[in-house]
Amino acid sequence: MTSIREQLEARERAILVPQASFSGDSRGRARPEPDDPIRPAFQRDRDRVVHSKAFRRLKHKTQVFFSPAGDHYRTRLTHTLEVSQIARTLAKVLQLHEELTEAITLAHDLGHTPFGHAGERVLDALVPGGFSHATQSLRIVEVLEQGGEGLNLTWEVRQGISTHSKGKYGLPINVPVTDRASTLEAQIARVADLIAYVNHDIDDAVRAGVLGPDQLPAGAVQVLGASSSERIGTMVSDVVSQSLACDLESLRMSDPVLEALLELRAFMFANVYENATATAEFAKATGILGGLWEKVRQQPDVWLDARTLDREGLDAATRDFLAGMTDRFAVRLFEELFIPRPWIEVPRA
Repeated sequence: MTSIREQLEARERAILVPQASFSGDSRGRARPEPDDPIRPAFQRDRDRVVHSKAFRRLKHKTQVFFSPAGDHYRTRLTHTLEVSQIARTLAKVLQLHEELTEAITLAHDLGHTPFGHAGERVLDALVPGGFSHATQSLRIVEVLEQGGEGLNLTWEVRQGISTHSKGKYGLPINVPVTDRASTLEAQIARVADLIAYVNHDIDDAVRAGVLGPDQLPAGAVQVLGASSSERIGTMVSDVVSQSLACDLESLRMSDPVLEALLELRAFMFANVYENATATAEFAKATGILGGLWEKVRQQPDVWLDARTLDREGLDAATRDFLAGMTDRFAVRLFEELFIPRPWIEVPRA
């Protein structure tokens, strides 16, 4: 008698296109373990990410605006959920594996620093050899979670995490075959990340008064649309039509739509992510992370993970500690270590 998991794996083969990834064909985990009787491998991975501590910390990590007073600004967690929604839409329409796509997107920013882009730039300067949040996300699922055991995710999810990051200038799609993610699901995660953050960061920047709705580049708006929902709809529809047109040889986007998307990204870097007014508070974040980097290294046995210290040394342990912080934890610890407490007079009898 077949198990529920085997029935679900058979359903995948009946529903998904041949170019999809299939749970039963996974290249496996770094540490072999028995199959779950109910959940296929990629569903199990998705569940492990959702239940991880690093995932929960995303709710208190900055997306763009540090410690916003309003209720409707994005955090790193809500960004992750928006990426996942766009990616699952693409996977569903293209008949690819939704849960593999979701597992990659939910895990893609687990290694992001506190204080958003500024925090990553600070750690990149502090850590010998530099810092990449994609590399740190992979480290979290492979090493740091579960008391140093990692989540033991499948190869497909880990490969998707490692290839999602594009940087300031990298292509999100139409990537040369030598640089392309191995699965179409991972290629979806890569482009969905940019589609999501460009659009929701515009929304937050307008809400914050950093941008006016009429300041967006006219050419990009003409191609993609004037509202966030219009732009997302245009890009998702274009990816679907172009990818189907090449018989899912890879994920594709038409040149006019891709050029408009890249123009919006360049505009956001110039006017929001690296704008002095928009990121004024992040100058303070630089001092906080720089100060903590020096301070915790003076007492590593108090603050840093003993196993990492023994295996990989002080730099790796300090990097893991700082990168894992939420914004508010970093601020609180800085206050504890650097701000003098008021002296309390002891009343005399």
